[in-house]
Amino acid sequence: LQVVESGGGWVQLGGSLRLSCAASGFTLDYYAIGWFRQAPGKEREGVSCISSSGSVTNYTDSVKGRFTISRDNAKNTVYLQMNSLKPEDTAVYYCAAGHYSGTLCQVREIYDYWGQGTQVTVSS
Repeated sequence: LQVVESGGGWVQLGGSLRLSCAASGFTLDYYAIGWFRQAPGKEREGVSCISSSGSVTNYTDSVKGRFTISRDNAKNTVYLQMNSLKPEDTAVYYCAAGHYSGTLCQVREIYDYWGQGTQVTVSS
């Protein structure tokens, strides 16, 4: 059972990227999904999450209005659309899946499966 991120890359200030988190070996229907990031020398931080039903989403303040999380259970994939990217968004982005049906998807402890990460680099 694993989740795999894709879609990272290099982009200039103000550009956009769409990250994907695909599940392998299980279906995402009953899983909350979180996106986290870790920049060099910094702790991993939560970026966004979506409840298993898709009815609840959460964003850290620094990305509100720029990032959008969504899920397509038919494709067993969760997306993170990132617009108006800034150099401070540069980090390795990880997705995580937690078998959790509640609304508190921002709680890190609910996540059981973590991906290997995808690098996002934003240049000025």
